[in-house]
Amino acid sequence: MKALRFHAAGDLRIEDVAEPAEPGPDQVVISNRFAGICGTDLHEYAYGPVFVPTEPHPFTGATAPQILGHEFGGVVTAVGRNVTHCQPGDRVSIQPLLMPRVGDYYAERGLFHLSSQLTLVGLGWHSGGMAEGALVNDYNVQVVPEALTDRQAALIEPTAVAVYSCDRGGVSAGNSVLVTGAGPIGILALMAARAAGATQLFISDVNATRLKLAEAAVPGVIPINPVEQNVGDTIRDATEGHVGCDVAIECAGNEHALKTGLDAVRKQGVIVQTGLHPGENPLNWFDVTFKDVDVRGSWAYPTHYWPRVARLIESGQIPAENIVTRTVTLDDAVTRGFDALMDPAGGQLKILIDLESAA
Repeated sequence: MKALRFHAAGDLRIEDVAEPAEPGPDQVVISNRFAGICGTDLHEYAYGPVFVPTEPHPFTGATAPQILGHEFGGVVTAVGRNVTHCQPGDRVSIQPLLMPRVGDYYAERGLFHLSSQLTLVGLGWHSGGMAEGALVNDYNVQVVPEALTDRQAALIEPTAVAVYSCDRGGVSAGNSVLVTGAGPIGILALMAARAAGATQLFISDVNATRLKLAEAAVPGVIPINPVEQNVGDTIRDATEGHVGCDVAIECAGNEHALKTGLDAVRKQGVIVQTGLHPGENPLNWFDVTFKDVDVRGSWAYPTHYWPRVARLIESGQIPAENIVTRTVTLDDAVTRGFDALMDPAGGQLKILIDLESAA
């Protein structure tokens, strides 16, 4: 079968690889349908290996070259003898987190996403979503509602990141929320905040094209370009009592964006750090103390979020498909997918790979 494999920074190859093996007792074989290109995949392409192991992973044994793709779904084609929650023909979404289920402090407490041995299908596993098929563990497979489309099934993973960021921020009815970074996760965070009841939404980004995409995807959001406006002042002018927003969710992984969130949030507000920062980030801790704010991390998502997020997408409360700006074939995934998303002009937002068009 065809697969897109990461070999090294700048070296992605469409290759013929072996079909998925017969499933073990607790495994499932998937015929992949759609896979999303994530910012993490772009980082591997540009700077990797970052998360892709260069030595056998201590839990999975996987190493480069790696089939990429951790945002995907498809149709079950075979199941192991112990698998009872799905069967061949079921349409599914892949929850890609991999970790020991026992013998791990966090996993044994249901906090699977915090396991010290955590890796992902498509980053540290022998299979990934950017291939015609995949072999995964049973706990990675979630049957989706009948009304959910195959494209939407591939968007559950990034949407779960956004929903968790809003949960970490305690976003609730009537809140005002700033999201910094108008990428896919940032725009999904806006949608998740609105679904949670937020009534005033702000998005900041230095890329004017991305701001327009955010406005199109989330009607009513207030766009702010920090090159042209002071984000904190703009938000204070627009919020009740001129105090700032209730919650700031940082989705850019940018030093200036985090500082902007601290400036824009009201006293006793909440700052949620969702984007991954490349290094240390000095923050004005006097302001953190003086404003009595909470600064919280948001790492991935609890694995039990899948049914909840699927319902949010299926119901239309989170129209996740609005972030998709292009669909490509596997053969075109590098040139029309990865390279297009690396373009500084930012003309594309989320690109899906159609695996049924791979042949």
